[in-house]
Amino acid sequence: MTLNRRHFVQGTAALAATGVAPLLHAQSVIKIGYVSPQTGPLAPFGEADKWVIDQMKAAFKDGIMVGGKKLPVEIILKDSQSNPNRAGEVANDLILKDRVSLMLTAGTPETANPVSDACELNQVPCISSVVPWQPWFFGRKGDPAKGFNWTYHMFWGLEDVIANFTNGWKSVATNKKVGGLFPNDGDGNAWGDKELGFPKPLAGMGYTLTDPGRFQNGTQDFSAQIAAFKKDGVEIVTGVVIPPDAKTFLTQARQQGFKPKVITLGKALLFPGAIEALGDLGYGLSTEVWWSPSHPFASSLTKQSAKALAESYEASTKKQWTQPIGFAHALFEVASNALSRAKSLKGADVRDAVAATSMNTVVGAVKWGAPGPFKNVSKTPLVLGQWVKGTKNKVDLVIVNNEAAPSIPTGGKLTLI
Repeated sequence: MTLNRRHFVQGTAALAATGVAPLLHAQSVIKIGYVSPQTGPLAPFGEADKWVIDQMKAAFKDGIMVGGKKLPVEIILKDSQSNPNRAGEVANDLILKDRVSLMLTAGTPETANPVSDACELNQVPCISSVVPWQPWFFGRKGDPAKGFNWTYHMFWGLEDVIANFTNGWKSVATNKKVGGLFPNDGDGNAWGDKELGFPKPLAGMGYTLTDPGRFQNGTQDFSAQIAAFKKDGVEIVTGVVIPPDAKTFLTQARQQGFKPKVITLGKALLFPGAIEALGDLGYGLSTEVWWSPSHPFASSLTKQSAKALAESYEASTKKQWTQPIGFAHALFEVASNALSRAKSLKGADVRDAVAATSMNTVVGAVKWGAPGPFKNVSKTPLVLGQWVKGTKNKVDLVIVNNEAAPSIPTGGKLTLI
C-alpha cells in the first residue's frame, strides 16, 4: 500500500509540475512514434531516418489540423538496435509512457513485426513498411479472413521480388540452376518457404533450386553452402541476407573458386555503403529496387520529386542516396494525410482515417482495401537494379529491368558478372 501511495504522490507531484493531466496532454499535442534500427547489423535501414525526421519537423512546424484544431507535432524516434525484443520494448514505451497517437515503423520483420504486434495489442494505430508483406502478415499469424484491426502496411510482396529476379535472369544466358541463401529469420523463412517463397514459382519456371538449409545470421563459414552450389553446378545465387553475411559469403566463394554468373540478393545489396565495403566483389551484383531517384513520383508534403529528395539528402549529408529515404518520407506523408482527415486524436478515429487513405506519395500510390492482397496491405512497385562502377560515386545502382513496373524507367540491361 505504501508503495502505491508513494507512486501516487510522485505522480501527482509530476502532474502538478507540468500542469497537465495525461489525457489532456495526449490530446493537445500530436505525438508520432517512429521505431527503426539505428544501430546493429540492420542500421543501414535506419540510416536516413534522422535526416527525414528533421525534414518533417520543418514540414510540420505549423502543426497539423485535426478535427478542426491545429495541433503541434512531436516526433519521437526510438532505436530497435536491430533486436526484435528491443523493438517491442521501445514500442511499448512509446504507447504506454509517451502515449503516441500514431506509430510508424520500418526496416525488416525484426523491427516492424514486434512494433506492429505491440500496437495491435494496445489498440494504437500503426503504419509499417520495408518488409515484404508476407513476412509481415503471416509472420504475425495474420488470418486472411480477418486481417488486423490497428496495423497497416505498405510495401511489395515476395511475388514481386520473385517476378523481378526471374525477369532479370531470363534476360541472360544461364543453366537455370539457382542456389538459395535463406537464413533462419523472418525474411529467410518466408523467402525459402516451399509454398509462399521462391521454391514453387522457380520450379514452375523451369529453374532448379539448391537450398542447403537455414543458417544463423552472423555465420562465419559458408563452406557447406558453397560446396553444395559447386556440386550442383549453380550459376545463379539468390537469397535474403544481412550485409555482413553477404560479404563473408562472397569473399569465401571467391577463395573457394565458386564463380556464379548472376548474384541477386535481397536486403544485403540495397545500400551503397555495403557495396563499397565489398571492393571489386560488388560490381555486377543485382538486387531489388523499391525506391530510387528515377522513380516518377513526388512527395505530397514537400512537392519534391524522388530525384529532388535524393539530391537534397546527398547535399546535406554528403552521403549517397539510399533506398529507405523514400519510404521513411512516405510514412510521414501518409501519417500527415491520415491525421488531417481524422475526426479526433482518439485511437479509433486515427485508425479509421489511416484505413481510408488513398493518395500518391514519393514511393507511389498508397491505398488500403481492394485490390489487396488483404485489407491491411497496400502494395508499392518494385524493379530490378544492378551495381556498376560509379561516375560521381564509387558505385551506382542502375535499374536494369522494369517489366513488373513499366512506369519506372530503366538505365541499362542486366549483364553477367
